[in-house]
Amino acid sequence: MKVFVTGANGYIGLNVASAFRRAGHEVWGLVRSEKKAHTIATHEIRPVIGSMQHPDSYQQIAEQCAVLIHAAVDYQADTFSLDRKTIEVLLTAGKRDSQPKTVVYTSGTWVYGDTLGKTVDESASLRPAPLVASRPDIEQMVLNASEVWGVVVRPGCVYGRQGGLTGMWFDGPDKGRQLQVIGDGNNRWAMVHVDDLAEGYLRAAESGLAGEVFNLTDHSSASLRDMAEAVARATGYLGQTQFVPTDEASYTLDGFAECLALDQRVDSSKATRLLGWQPKHHGFIAEVDTYFQSWKAAQYA
Repeated sequence: MKVFVTGANGYIGLNVASAFRRAGHEVWGLVRSEKKAHTIATHEIRPVIGSMQHPDSYQQIAEQCAVLIHAAVDYQADTFSLDRKTIEVLLTAGKRDSQPKTVVYTSGTWVYGDTLGKTVDESASLRPAPLVASRPDIEQMVLNASEVWGVVVRPGCVYGRQGGLTGMWFDGPDKGRQLQVIGDGNNRWAMVHVDDLAEGYLRAAESGLAGEVFNLTDHSSASLRDMAEAVARATGYLGQTQFVPTDEASYTLDGFAECLALDQRVDSSKATRLLGWQPKHHGFIAEVDTYFQSWKAAQYA
């Protein structure tokens, strides 16, 4: 298949695009610059230089592809207005063919809000954190679109390789600063390794399913306090971990702080049942030394 990926140099986008290429598909990726184009070209991903703000820069390529994956997030812009605009463009491009195209939207488990100690699946009511309050409406645009096969992926917090959110824990100790965790550390994140996540996108796109939502999370249930202790061991950090109250962190992180303090248990058995997807990595703590070394190498790449 021919595949188009937005945010192809980003953490999720690059790993997803690479998974499709390893599976033998032709992959085009949207990037902003020649430097980033060179980076993805080394992964056998064909660069499309442009931006989400300028659909003309990528729409023609998107119309030629069978799978359109929106994996980009621009936090420097009006994030979800641009998100919606990009999905509108991809859905329009998806209709420019005699055969239905597959459009995959990257959402996230934060749309469930705090699960209050309960395990939720795709049938659960959504109570999104304010930061991602616009995502459910965009999800519905994709799921209800006519003439395309719409799929929504809800990843947990992604770890591995370049680092994801767990990279912020490595960053402080690596630079001689304090290890900080937002909240009291007793909450749990829904987690997924980036390679397992990429495999989930691949299976969803190849399945031919439409109108489906898939959680993609591993089976881990460690608290943030436990994960912070693992980070301290991996980095050789000997200081005290600072647990920053959410309201205090909100002064600098705004709505992001509330998301980091969510306590979530998210079930992904639907992806196992319908896609045959199984996470090969079973938690951040088990291989934290590997993740730290990989993150550190990425800082100097």
